[in-house]
Amino acid sequence: MKNGMYKSDPVLASLEIEKTVTFYEKKLGFKRSWCDANYGIVNRDKISIHFWHCNDKIFPENTSCYIYVDNVEKLFDEYEKKGVVHPNGTLENKPWGMKEFAILDHDGNMIKFGELNEN
Repeated sequence: MKNGMYKSDPVLASLEIEKTVTFYEKKLGFKRSWCDANYGIVNRDKISIHFWHCNDKIFPENTSCYIYVDNVEKLFDEYEKKGVVHPNGTLENKPWGMKEFAILDHDGNMIKFGELNEN
């Protein structure tokens, strides 16, 4: 990629691709770019998340990813209104210098959203 800049797209497990893609559209504001029975892709701003089909809930329930965002407070407010913020993952300033929160999707994948805490 240009100027040494890299991008990473998480690939998460899904028990049913169509339901997962619909959850990300309706609850998290992503748009689908691909969806079939075995693979799905959603996008929002510069973030893409891919999903692979699996039959064992142990995979999504033990998977997570971290997404760096600008204006994490605004995103937190949006997701809190939609009821998707994890009860143990509310917006906090962390000792490692990030302000972050977490959601669980309907399959159990945890996604943490954060930005560098300037305070």
